[in-house]
Amino acid sequence: MLCEDVRFREGLHACMNCGVCTGVCPAAEFYDYDPRQIVSVVQTRDDEAIEALLRSETIWFCGECMSCRPRCPRGNTPGYVIQSLRTLSQRLGFFTESRKGRQQLALKRIIGENILRTGYCITPRLVRPELHPEQGPVWQWIYDNDGEIFGRFSPAYMRRGAGALRRMDDDSLDEIRRIFEVSGGSEMFDAIERHSDRKAREMGYDGATQEYMMDVFTDNTDTDE
Repeated sequence: MLCEDVRFREGLHACMNCGVCTGVCPAAEFYDYDPRQIVSVVQTRDDEAIEALLRSETIWFCGECMSCRPRCPRGNTPGYVIQSLRTLSQRLGFFTESRKGRQQLALKRIIGENILRTGYCITPRLVRPELHPEQGPVWQWIYDNDGEIFGRFSPAYMRRGAGALRRMDDDSLDEIRRIFEVSGGSEMFDAIERHSDRKAREMGYDGATQEYMMDVFTDNTDTDE
C-alpha cells in the first residue's frame, strides 16, 4: 500500500544514508527527529518497523518545508516519504496511537472543514484567540476589528466579488467539494473521524466529542520523551 503512493515513488530513489536531509532539516534541530532514519527504516521493507513508524510521534514532526528536496545528492525527497507514511497511518487508524497523531482530528475539523465551508484553509476570522494564545494579546483586538483592518488591504475582504480574501461563490465551493469527493479527501476525513471516535472511547470519552478534540489539540508531546 505504501509503494502505491506516488509521493513515495517520487520521494525515494536510492538513499545512501549520508544524512544531508537531517543536517538541513529545521524540525531535527528542535525535536527527536531524523528524516535519514525514517528513510532508512522504510528502505528495509520491514513491515513491523514501518508499522512502528506509523504508530509513532516521529512522522508528525515534519513541517513539510521540503528543505530536504533540493539538497539530497541522490534526488530523494524524505518529506514526500513522510507524507505517504502519514496518509497510510490515517487510513489504518494508527495515527491515534500517538499524541501528535491524535491531533489530526483537530486539523481535520479546524482546517479541513474550513476549506469545504469557506474555500480557505485559514482566514483571520478563523484564528480564534482562545485557541491560539501564541498570537499574543493584540490578536483579540485584531480579531474583533478584522473587517476594518484587513479591509484596508483588500476591499473584497469577506465580500462577494474579485479580490484577495473574498467570499467564495457557491459554484466554487461546490467544485471544491467535488474535488474532495473524487480525490479521496472526503473518504480520508471519514476515516479520521471514525478512528478518532474509536480511540476517544478507548480513552474514556463519549466518542470524538468537542471535549476530546480540544484535549488532543492542546496536548503536546513532552520535549524529554
